[in-house]
Amino acid sequence: MDSVIPMAALGAGVAVLTGIGAAIGISICAGKGAESIARQPEKESSIRNLSFLGMVLCETCAIYGLLISLLLFSKL
Repeated sequence: MDSVIPMAALGAGVAVLTGIGAAIGISICAGKGAESIARQPEKESSIRNLSFLGMVLCETCAIYGLLISLLLFSKL
């Protein structure tokens, strides 16, 4: 029972790190989207929609990580 609390704290800390991965993914997606629009301005609406979809998917990973970390912190 004594090892559950430190492991929950470690798991919560690791779950928070998903925010870093999401930030990197969103920045790559935004950069590539801007680059694609610069190359093909006539496809701007479809590129923008796909970029936003990619950003949303990256952000959901960060939200899941935050949710898991909050659940683990509530166990402490």
